[in-house]
Amino acid sequence: MATQTTRTDMGIGVAMLFSVLALVGAAVMLVGPNQLTQAWGFAGAMVAASLAVVAVQVYSS
Repeated sequence: MATQTTRTDMGIGVAMLFSVLALVGAAVMLVGPNQLTQAWGFAGAMVAASLAVVAVQVYSS
């Protein structure tokens, strides 16, 4: 039976990736040419931010 565990920084890396995507979505929301594009930017930012939180929770064991 194994008694050692290894820790990884995968959660931090994935969370940073999704955080950058959330920032890109927020930028699209702010500078989008029309309301539909801004709405898609907001949706992308919310999904990416949610996935960043999930990534931290999944890999923090």
